[in-house]
Amino acid sequence: MGVHIRNFFYDKGIFSSLSYATPTVCVGNLSVGGTGKTPMIEYIIRLLEGYNIAVLSRGYKRKSKGFVRASRYATVEDVGDEPFQLYQKFPTVTVAVDADRRNGIAQLEATVKPEIILLDDAFQHRSVTPTFSLLLTAYDTLFVNDWYLPTGNLRDSKKEAKRATMIVVTKCPESLSDAKRKAITQKLQPQPHQQVLFSYLVYENRLKGGSNPALTLPELRGRKVALVTGIAAPGPLVRYLISQKIDFQHFKYPDHHTFTEQDLGQFRHFPMVLTTEKDYVRLKGKVKQLYYVEVAHQFTTADRAILEKNVTALL
Repeated sequence: MGVHIRNFFYDKGIFSSLSYATPTVCVGNLSVGGTGKTPMIEYIIRLLEGYNIAVLSRGYKRKSKGFVRASRYATVEDVGDEPFQLYQKFPTVTVAVDADRRNGIAQLEATVKPEIILLDDAFQHRSVTPTFSLLLTAYDTLFVNDWYLPTGNLRDSKKEAKRATMIVVTKCPESLSDAKRKAITQKLQPQPHQQVLFSYLVYENRLKGGSNPALTLPELRGRKVALVTGIAAPGPLVRYLISQKIDFQHFKYPDHHTFTEQDLGQFRHFPMVLTTEKDYVRLKGKVKQLYYVEVAHQFTTADRAILEKNVTALL
């Protein structure tokens, strides 16, 4: 009821929503996580290589307050795990955090003057009207099949999907048939102005982190491995490792989990610890022989062309 009332107030103009001169691309979802927002932000950054890009996030579970811009002196505690991950991977991109998205955009426009601002996990932040909005929904948990917290994982009304410029169904099987794509599109009931795209996850076989930069995933076969995840939906990674015949013990924690000494004691003794890129930035320096599996979204040639054309048209 609270969600519906809040959206009603924005729809009627009782609560104000601002647009900005700088093009803004919102990447978000209707659920509490698990749709691949951060890899999608990375995908768009790569699409826009060469432009002056800024990323603005809330910085969930950070210990700082207000507007903070990531720098070489910043820590995970200063900006949060996902923004820190983005800054580490793309040091030429401005990464900032602010719970007040309006203030964050104003700060970026005044100081960095970016050509485009990517708003991470901002679909529910209606105080800002983005220029372009990507709504992500996972293949195995489509928002039309989900329900509100605490029964399901939805944190916003299903009807709000109409505000998206484009809907992306993520984490699809790589060989998704045209018939299945059509069936899912019909189930999502997109608005006339909306296009529905489909992406799948691609995992990098060469592991990152650790002491051996040449180590590959197949080399872990036959080794004693701990898999540590603190993400919303580790299922795809677990299934991928099983398909690669990796024998592992899974230590599963909630999304954005803060690892305690007691947690570390459960898997620190393993000769090899495998984790996600987001968890790596919080575990680095606390666990020896720590590696992560890099993941990225992949589209068909046609869908990639559609996304690239729409996003670059903003500039």
